[in-house]
Amino acid sequence: MRIIEAKDYKELSKQAANIIAAQIVMKPDCVLGLATGSSPIGTYDQLVEKYENGDLDFSKVSSVNLDEYRGLDHENDQSYYYFMHEHLFDRVNIDAENTNVPDGTNPDAEAECKRYEELIRSYGGVDLQLLGLGHNGHIGFNEPAPIFEKETHCVDLTESTIEANKRFFASADDVPKQAYTMGIGTIMRAKKILVVVSGADKADIVAKAFFGDVTPEVPASILQMHPDVTIVGDAEALAKIPR
Repeated sequence: MRIIEAKDYKELSKQAANIIAAQIVMKPDCVLGLATGSSPIGTYDQLVEKYENGDLDFSKVSSVNLDEYRGLDHENDQSYYYFMHEHLFDRVNIDAENTNVPDGTNPDAEAECKRYEELIRSYGGVDLQLLGLGHNGHIGFNEPAPIFEKETHCVDLTESTIEANKRFFASADDVPKQAYTMGIGTIMRAKKILVVVSGADKADIVAKAFFGDVTPEVPASILQMHPDVTIVGDAEALAKIPR
């Protein structure tokens, strides 16, 4: 596990974008696993800047997103499909046909999860998976649980996740209660994993997830077992890790 400490969110975003950009340069037709939420927005902005400067070409890149709320359509501005188009896809020259987000409108959870898992396998897996880190240790929408879920599945969101996400909605009642998400096994099959984390409010979970016991009660702790993980965090988020 490699840990890169950035002085602030802007530097963190630059460092993370540099790692993703290097992946694209090394393998122009790479498969990127992408994440949503507030943490990667700066990273996407930096990638867009590199593209606009002529330093990055997304034309052969394919992408698979970690997750999507169940029940939200593409036009809903809180859907992750909408988020990805707003922050990255519509701002670079990636082929829309090669971008993939779980279909939150599919009412058949079993069929959608199977379809998405097969889609990821059809690409030959993910070359680099970008992750954020939830306050309770969730990655994607893999919540604390008795076991590590292996493949893409439909999950009931915990109250803490709903509470954390309600700032994006009119009220907590409007936050979807379920989501489709890659499983822990799906994530762990990525060749490389990049975690971005910022803020003092993440310091406790960073220390617990990456320096504590490996347990499904802290889903991100499984990343300790992956052979190629890079964590890019600002000083506040990394304040409680062992030195």
